[in-house]
Amino acid sequence: MIKLKGVSKFYDQFAAVEALDLEVQDGEIMGIIGHNGAGKTTTLKMIAGLIEPTSGMIEIMGRSLAKDSIAIKKSLGFLPEESPLYESMNVSEYLLFFSELYGLPKRIALDRIEAILDSLNLEERQKLTGELSKGMKRKVAIARALLHDPALLILDEPNSGLDPLTSFFIIDYLKKLKGRGKTILLSAHNLFHVEYICDRIAIMKQGKLLICDTMKELVKRLGKREYQVIFRADQELDYEKKDDNYSLKTADIGEIAAVLKQISDRNWTLVDLSMRQSALEEIYINLMTDATYV
Repeated sequence: MIKLKGVSKFYDQFAAVEALDLEVQDGEIMGIIGHNGAGKTTTLKMIAGLIEPTSGMIEIMGRSLAKDSIAIKKSLGFLPEESPLYESMNVSEYLLFFSELYGLPKRIALDRIEAILDSLNLEERQKLTGELSKGMKRKVAIARALLHDPALLILDEPNSGLDPLTSFFIIDYLKKLKGRGKTILLSAHNLFHVEYICDRIAIMKQGKLLICDTMKELVKRLGKREYQVIFRADQELDYEKKDDNYSLKTADIGEIAAVLKQISDRNWTLVDLSMRQSALEEIYINLMTDATYV
């Protein structure tokens, strides 16, 4: 769906993005994370065709963005982090205005607007956009990006500054959009949401891509996985003991398997078996503070 090869963006001598290679597969959700100034927004704007790269190649849906930008933008929806609305229009008027810009016939546009607003649980359709809460305004901006039914969505901080309930609603809504065949590229500071929703995660630092992989592979390469078994036995054992329960914590699945076999063979009581793995936040902080990464 998206392919970047050697993409850089310089402002005078400052490299906002440098030598970026990145691919987003059809039908996946990819998250880009990084510190403020890492190059996330610049990358999204280049892919959306809002700014031109200094060098490198961007392909979307197999076509060169430099050569076919107008055709590509017809299949692309973009949501900037800051997205002011026309506050003197009500919700329906505002979306109908943008549907005309997209060239949608009015009857199709009205049906699509109703369907999108229903899916976003936005009922205040005759209210002026300037009177809406921040969460409702964000929903209207998302609806605007979906009007022309784009195959690709590029979202810069889609739930920035929203209350937890509205924020999670939007993240869950994006997951539903993926189920309808959309490809989504987003940036976000809320790492819990990124871990929850994204198929793969790209981590940037100072304009460069440090790593891009699934959460499972990030844990394997940069995090840790720890297992714990809690059980009762009818004899004294050399394990940590609290009350009547023995406990073993280890990253070695073989040790856990050996203890489970003992529990089964000797008819001991298994109280609990659990696994904990590094969260994305822990992996991210470790990566950002690791001097071996530029």
